[in-house]
Amino acid sequence: MSSGEKKLPDGLHRDTLAVRSAVDKSQYGENSEALYLTSSFTQPDSETAARRFAGEEDGYIYSRFTNPTTASMEKRLAALEGMEAAIATSSGMSAVLLLCMGLLKAGDHVVCSQSVFGATIKLIGTEFRKFGVESTFVSQTNVGDWKAAIKSNTKLLFAETPTNPLADVCDIRALADVAHNAGALLAVDNCFCSPALQQPVKFGADVVVHSGTKYLDGQGRVVAGALVASAKLVAGSFVPIMRSAGMSLSPFNAWVVLKGMETLAIRMEAQSQRALELATWLEGHPKVERVYYPGLKSHPQHELAMAQQSGRGGAVLSFDVKARDADAARKNAFHVVDATQLMSVTANLGDVKTIITHPASTSHGRLTEQQREAAGIRQNLVRVAAGLEHIDDLKADLSRGLDTL
Repeated sequence: MSSGEKKLPDGLHRDTLAVRSAVDKSQYGENSEALYLTSSFTQPDSETAARRFAGEEDGYIYSRFTNPTTASMEKRLAALEGMEAAIATSSGMSAVLLLCMGLLKAGDHVVCSQSVFGATIKLIGTEFRKFGVESTFVSQTNVGDWKAAIKSNTKLLFAETPTNPLADVCDIRALADVAHNAGALLAVDNCFCSPALQQPVKFGADVVVHSGTKYLDGQGRVVAGALVASAKLVAGSFVPIMRSAGMSLSPFNAWVVLKGMETLAIRMEAQSQRALELATWLEGHPKVERVYYPGLKSHPQHELAMAQQSGRGGAVLSFDVKARDADAARKNAFHVVDATQLMSVTANLGDVKTIITHPASTSHGRLTEQQREAAGIRQNLVRVAAGLEHIDDLKADLSRGLDTL
């Protein structure tokens, strides 16, 4: 029985690709992409099996590295990022691990923003040091610092934009030039914006890193990750590592992320609007010292952010609560977080439920105080990832703590 599937035309918009891009339907013609919960796939004969295991013929063989549901998720994400290929991983951090394992060896050097996610700093700066990979951490926004850090053995530049949690924005095109002039690659973590707001490849990035746990899923249901790059890089550098090391994304989690991407654009638009309204309101609150949000004109990289991020600031903002001294900083931040009755107190982000957290003791809690200070993460900092609740309810929830300091 034939599914009668139509071939997608060229030149489709991202909103359409988010709904339609996937592997071919099965013979049953399912309209919603199928979930293939199987560990392995039967082969018609021994010769076919041999060719497929040797990579001489396309075909699904084992779900550690080939599965049609996961392939649909990868195809859709690559289409949204405007890139050739993607490879899904079991988490965002496993995507960073796969990136480093695929591109680096002992004796190589990485230049990385000092403002990236805390676990990324630990992985690149501590864990890979055990295997002879050097790293230098530099200012997120000072291109001169990136240039000065380049060595003859530099193979990779790694940036996250906007950063977590201070929303610092790097100039992707400038960093791409620095990397390429040094014969290195530029990887950009696009978790905060997602391809709905930002496509780093347009500015010269070679690899885009994702935690699918966040906005790609969008409802806090599963843990997932991915790398997006050229077909050559994915097939030549990442698939062999995946096949051996197996940091694989399960088909079920891939299917959840696949369906999440269908509503990505409208969620990002609505959540970004709420974040902007919250940030604007917080900027005028007497108990708030400073607000960090790229959509505000007061943000130091506002114009760059609006150019790179399709004119939107994203859905995550942070703010410093006023405190009379260092001892009161953590206490005041905890008071604001604990006084909320609506927001979820958790370190995740990207959910349709608004999330509030204290970065210095959660997402960046494993860093030294010196590392946190270098990244600008103080004890009075509070991060909010705006969801889809009514904006007045969100303001009222934050007021419970701010107005009683």
